[in-house]
Amino acid sequence: MDPQFKYRAFISYSHANEDWAKWLHRSLETYRVPKHLVGRETPFGAVPERLTPVFRDRDELATATNLGETLTRALEESAFQVVICSTAAAKSRWVNEEILAFKRLGREHRIFCLIVDGEPGASANESTVDQECFPNALIYKMGEDGQLTTIRSEPIAADARPRKDSKQDVRLKLIAGMLGVGLDELKQREAHRRHRRMMALVAASVVGMAITSALAGAAWLARNEAQRERARAEAEAETARQTTRFMVDLFKVSDPSEALGNKITAREILDKGAARIDKELVDQPGIQATLMDTMGTVYTSLGLYGSAIPLIRKALDKRRSLAGGHDAIVAQSLNHLGEALTLKSDYAEAEQRLREALTIRRELLGDLHPDVAVTYTALADVMSYTGQYEKGEPLIKEALRIRRSLYGEVSAEVAESIGDLGQNFGERGDFKQAETYLRQALALQRRLHPTVHPALAEALNNLGWALMGLNQPVQAEPLYRLALEMQRQMLGDAHPALAAGLNNLGFVLETRRDFKGAEKVYREALAMNRKLLGDSHPEIALLMSNLAFVLYQQGEHQAGIEQLRESLSMSRRELGSEHPDVAGTASDLAYLLTGEGAYDEAERLVDESLAIRRKVLGDDHPKVGGALNVKANLLVAMRRFEEARQTAIEAERILELSLPKDHWQIAMAKNAQGAALVGLRDYKDAEPLLLESLDGLSGASLPGVASQSRARLADLYTAMGKPLEATRYRNN
Repeated sequence: MDPQFKYRAFISYSHANEDWAKWLHRSLETYRVPKHLVGRETPFGAVPERLTPVFRDRDELATATNLGETLTRALEESAFQVVICSTAAAKSRWVNEEILAFKRLGREHRIFCLIVDGEPGASANESTVDQECFPNALIYKMGEDGQLTTIRSEPIAADARPRKDSKQDVRLKLIAGMLGVGLDELKQREAHRRHRRMMALVAASVVGMAITSALAGAAWLARNEAQRERARAEAEAETARQTTRFMVDLFKVSDPSEALGNKITAREILDKGAARIDKELVDQPGIQATLMDTMGTVYTSLGLYGSAIPLIRKALDKRRSLAGGHDAIVAQSLNHLGEALTLKSDYAEAEQRLREALTIRRELLGDLHPDVAVTYTALADVMSYTGQYEKGEPLIKEALRIRRSLYGEVSAEVAESIGDLGQNFGERGDFKQAETYLRQALALQRRLHPTVHPALAEALNNLGWALMGLNQPVQAEPLYRLALEMQRQMLGDAHPALAAGLNNLGFVLETRRDFKGAEKVYREALAMNRKLLGDSHPEIALLMSNLAFVLYQQGEHQAGIEQLRESLSMSRRELGSEHPDVAGTASDLAYLLTGEGAYDEAERLVDESLAIRRKVLGDDHPKVGGALNVKANLLVAMRRFEEARQTAIEAERILELSLPKDHWQIAMAKNAQGAALVGLRDYKDAEPLLLESLDGLSGASLPGVASQSRARLADLYTAMGKPLEATRYRNN
């Protein structure tokens, strides 16, 4: 803050609006500015870390002997003035005088308004003059002589009246004005786990992509080895020819009646091919290993990790027996195995296999090789899944450095790494930085693919994800719809990537509270994936959990809970009992069951979630903090208040290690602490926690969290014997 100012802001208000003044004072002084904005130069100077102190006369003047002198000095020492505007304020002589005094300091452009009742401009009509909310000093501009003119001004105002701005938006509008930054830059929110990026499924053709990758790899090897050893090149060419022949033949369905369902799915075709590999080409183990590796990567792309991993392990064993442990094709299978193990959540072995692949590739191929960049990228994914986002960043940057040196700035590989960097920042909660990188990635993809392309569709989806994290669903929706239109053009009416695009659109509609629209889109995606992947699959379980929340928020509580139970059962069956997705669904179900009073089942589920997450992700992973939040709220409902308080404190500690201070999960932990203290009758310590967390919970992605926080404040004020304040929060 400019050293000439002692106060960040001066709050002017009528006694009738004292509750609003207290709320505003607390909201401004407890707000933490996002780290990426601190220090930025604006017309009002460098952006500070905190908006403190704020002057509110009822607090500051308790011992004052000269009200006029003290107020005048405080106004002179304040960088901004915030006027709480109401019918009472419009009639207040002192509010009007404070505005005049501040304008005479030459700071008319530094006055911001908060409308809490009345009507702006009502004084222009004699019949509605009593409804005016702006004092005269706000309505008219100041002349050079220090007197008001007859020229009407247009005050900058946030509007907290019913059906206008929410309290969260009111606070952010005023703060954005005083910081001199855009409102959108303050609206950072994490996208929910249920709507994570489905990167493995976004490709022009999952099966075709895997086949092409294998053939391209074989062709690259043949071209290089031909310079050294013609015989080996011919062997590689034969491998490519026979691999192509096998895969093409595999997709020639001569007898549709052999299908298990009404239509033959990609999974049924792959299962048929996998059964053939062991029996065919036994006398050509090199080709057999290539087919196993190729089929394994196809299974991985379809999310069928239980089928993928054994095939890739067989390919790896065969290649080691043929080529030894130090060969490029061994590194290829190690890389594919590491990628599949990552998605199966076996992170320890995944990291081990990928580091083996990295060592071999760097020694054989050098530090500047495309395959080395691929392995760095895969290792960064392991860091992401395990919550080690900061360790992932240098791996992504190294992959980006390699790709820039090989391909220049305008290349698909460089665009991919820039996109990865953007997602890394988004996973850390810095969605503004994520947006910057993802816009760069999208611009590159548009240069490379001006019309329709899978990589362009993925870049659109990724930018949409960042905008959702910034709480900008209106801006995200057209990006998701454009990506979806491209996918329909490329992929037809049914494809896993198309289902993923529908899932993204459903998330936007759900966020915008168009629950009927979201339900329709989720059901379309579910039907599509069932047609493609069968009735049981991890992606189907994910979509079912999304649909469950939409049903619940439409009042169909039992239907939503049953849908989530079925999703959990499917996830356990498909992913095993110790997968993070199983933990996530168990935690979500525990949260909904708490609201229905099914405490015993909820406690079993949240304890299961915590055990999985601690074992697989580590004790300090933010998802452990999220599960502790759910348990703390359950314990409050069960009236185990001291246990609830300790659980919420631990949740807050863990979440603050990796999430921004204003994240809704941290607010949820504070709110649970406050609720526990109310149960313990420690009202003095409960009140600031409940008030501080109230606004932060407006962006929560769990249903009912915001309304629950208001109900808890109402309960507090009822217990404190303050019925008016209790009524205000209960009815808000």
